[in-house]
Amino acid sequence: MVLIFGGVYQGKLAYAKEHYRDREIIDQIDNWILSLIESDEDVQKKVEELIANHSNAVVICNDISCGVVPTSVLHRKWRDETGKAMSLLAAHSEEVIRMFCGIPTKLK
Repeated sequence: MVLIFGGVYQGKLAYAKEHYRDREIIDQIDNWILSLIESDEDVQKKVEELIANHSNAVVICNDISCGVVPTSVLHRKWRDETGKAMSLLAAHSEEVIRMFCGIPTKLK
């Protein structure tokens, strides 16, 4: 698994398509996590299933952990669950790449 994360419109998907053409690309996992929360599903369990069933995938996540703390309970939970999911995904990834201004930085 490869995890690519960074801010919105920082070139994550373009980088994944260019460098990992032969792999499944799962984009915007942060939005998937929000839908799981809204459906009252167990995010941790679903992320573990994703890791087990898509171990060769490239997972792309918008980094929503930076900036102002959200005022709504839902969005604070979304931020927290996304951070936990990114940590779990990173632990199971052979590569972790942070994109900033279109520049990839390999963290793992």
